[in-house]
Parts: sequence; structure tokens; C-alpha cells
Amino acid sequence: MTERRTTPRRAFAYYMRVVDDETGQLIGHLADISPRGFKLDCSHPLPLDKDFRLRMDLTADVSDKPFITFMARSKWSSPDPTDPFVHNVGFEIINISMIDGKIFQNVVEKYGSPEPRW
Repeated sequence: MTERRTTPRRAFAYYMRVVDDETGQLIGHLADISPRGFKLDCSHPLPLDKDFRLRMDLTADVSDKPFITFMARSKWSSPDPTDPFVHNVGFEIINISMIDGKIFQNVVEKYGSPEPRW
């Protein structure tokens, strides 16, 4: 598959939950992150090209808010190469408020390792 990403991903160094903002159901945990998107480790595959309203729970060291919300589109999905019980799903952020976007950038800088895992 041809790489279309324009900003490099960073491996994610913290087990941060991402949930469906409408249902409260856990979607997955951040595995890597970039300023425009992220990869989740999920318990099952998700449909491609679907828009999700997501909520990311935050830690006090990145924001005084307990969470941010945003719209993200699932772009790809594949079984995890090392864990048969995990499915990796890539998302592109398609809509985020300016304030939550700045907080998301803080998350990228605080928890994203400088070198990608691969």
C-alpha cells in the first residue's frame, strides 16, 4: 500500500482511552498519533470511511479539561501483527474545535515518542 500520510506518526507512550462520544462505548486505545490523525488498538474491526464522534479522555498534565471531542474518519483497518485479539484502525481527524485542537497537539507533544515504532 502506498503511504499517503504527510505528517509522521509517533508511537504513543501512554494507554489513553478513546470512546464513542454518543454511546460511551470504548472504541480503542491510542497506539500512535500525529497532528492530523491516530491509530487505535481496538478489540474488533471497524467499518472503513465511517465518521465517528469521538471523546478522548485526558490527563491533568495536558489539560484542565477531562476530555476532548472531535470527528474522525476511519481510513484503514488491519489485524495487529503481534496480538491476535487486537485490530489496528487508522483515523484522520476531520473536525475539531480550535481549543480541543490545541489540546490534541499537547497530547501529541507530551506522549508521542519522537521516533515511530516501525
